[in-house]
This record gives sequence, C-alpha cells and structure tokens, in this order.
Amino acid sequence: MHPARSPFLDRLATDGPIGFGASTLGNLYRRIDDESARATVDAAWEEGLRYFDTAPFYGFGLSERRLGDALRERPRDHYILSTKVGRLLVPGEAADDKFGFHSPMPFDPVYDYSYDGVMRSVEASLQRLGLGRIDILYMHDLGRATHGKDHDRYFAQALAGGFRAMEELRDQGIVSAIGLGVNETEICAESLLHADLDVLMIAGRYTLLNPGGSAFFEECRRRGIGIVAAGVFNSGILATGSRGTPHYDYETAPEPIIRKVAAIEQCCARYDVPLPAAALQFVLAHPAVTTAVIGTGSAERITQSVALARHPIPAAFWDMLRERDLLAEDHPVAST
Repeated sequence: MHPARSPFLDRLATDGPIGFGASTLGNLYRRIDDESARATVDAAWEEGLRYFDTAPFYGFGLSERRLGDALRERPRDHYILSTKVGRLLVPGEAADDKFGFHSPMPFDPVYDYSYDGVMRSVEASLQRLGLGRIDILYMHDLGRATHGKDHDRYFAQALAGGFRAMEELRDQGIVSAIGLGVNETEICAESLLHADLDVLMIAGRYTLLNPGGSAFFEECRRRGIGIVAAGVFNSGILATGSRGTPHYDYETAPEPIIRKVAAIEQCCARYDVPLPAAALQFVLAHPAVTTAVIGTGSAERITQSVALARHPIPAAFWDMLRERDLLAEDHPVAST
C-alpha cells in the first residue's frame, strides 16, 4: 500500500493549477531564440506559475539549459522543478530538425533505464540546469506506447535498477518526489506494482476528447498519488479547433475526432466559452489532478493560458455537452 500523500504534493497543488511545460524551449515544432525563451519563462513567473517541467529529450539538452538560465537567479524555494530520466545524450551531428525539434543541440538521445543510466542522467541534468537540486524526477516514456516490441526489454531495465536508483535519490534528498512521465495509464498501473511512486505525469489520457483515464485517476487519488496532467489539448486540436489541419495525439486528427470537436465548438459558441478554456478546466476539475502543465513558446500565450483557467464557464455548458452525448454524466466538471 502506498503511504499517505506526500506533503510535497500538497505544496505542488497550492502553487496553482497550471505549470509550465518547457518542451517548447527545446524548439519543439518551431525554433525560438534565447531571448524569446527567457521572456516566456519570465512571463510564466509574472503570471504566478511556480511549477516548471523539462527533460533532457527536449531539444537534446536545450530546454534544460534555457530553463536553468531563466530560473537560476530566482529564490530556489519559491518554485518546483521537474525533469526526467530514461534517455542519455551522446554526441551527435547537428541537425535542422530531429524528432520534431528544430535546431536542437548536437546530441543524440539513447534510451537507458538502468541504475547507472538514471544516475548519470540526473548528474548531467543538474549540470545543464546549473541548479543544485531537482524536485520531481520522472522516468520518461516508459511503456508500450513508446517502445512497442522493445517494451519488455526496457521495462526489465527499469525493474532491475532504474526504479531503485530513483528511490535512492529520493531517500538521499537529491529529489523530493519520483514518478513516471508517460502517454499511457497501463504502464503506470504496471509500474506501481513494483515501485513506490509519488506522482504521475500523464499526457493526453484524460481530456475532453479522451476521458477514459478517469477511473485510473480516481484510484491514484485514493492511494495518495499525485497526477500532473499534460497534453490537455491532445496535441493541439482542443486549442486550435476543428478547422484547418488540426493535430490529435501527435498526428493529423482523424475525421471522427474532427467531427466531435466541431460538435463541442457549437456548445462553446452557444455559451461564449473558448474551446481551450473548456478543455483545460475539464481536466483541472478532476479531484485527482494536482496540476496541469501548459507548453508554449511565447510570453503572450502564457498570459492567454492563465486567462483560460479563469474564464467563467456556466453549468449549462456542461449540461449541453451531456445532452448531446459529448460528455458522460459521471465526469466531474467545475462551473463558475
């Protein structure tokens, strides 16, 4: 049985409902310069965001470097920082575009979930960040959704040493909490049979379009395990809407998804609710969700995201979604 909820997770919850996801600082999908990256983090701070998440994979070290530069002179006890393990960066060729990152740093990511791999990854992250400690450490992209036929081999690595390394780092106070950062709930349930995890970052598995993770979220709440929700816009379609060529779960959105979003947009128009506000507030309404992370590469979008979390949404809007079979009766919502 998992111990009582960590006081550290209560601090994460009280720091606000929204955190900053720094994949964009690694030039995900488009290149931004150092000044724009710094201005984005500064805007997040000014808007009251105090949780910042990054990973070695984002720009192959570029996101960690930029985030550390932006946070280094701020009081260390005034924010929460998370990064990830599971990939080591080895010297590679420079590239204009690799894995969706534009002009990343000249490294190649190599999967490594072993004990030594985790320890080496944390040491390298601290050096890139230029900071003395990491608050939350996630094991990144474990599971079949990422590894397919290679899942058993990488999961065996984690069981043989990676999870033990993370628990030791927590016991030694080098990190305050440990968990997974993944795109599926199945690997979370499987890992919890073997590892004492505090928090799970789960992308895209509980959203206005894909609320199937609700039962698992509720189980985590009962066990005192925090949930950090990522991918609340399902890779873009819940932010941009159904027109154009929207993306859903990192690919071009299929026609049934586009039709469902168009139907939700009709309800949004009826009650003057921005689609992304509905998407964000739906996720935040789940009692298991500690915080949600928003990734953006511009200061203006940060301000917009914070406004979305505060936008008033009447109960009648959610009622209309239910009446049109766009939302199940048992899914929690918050109305203002």
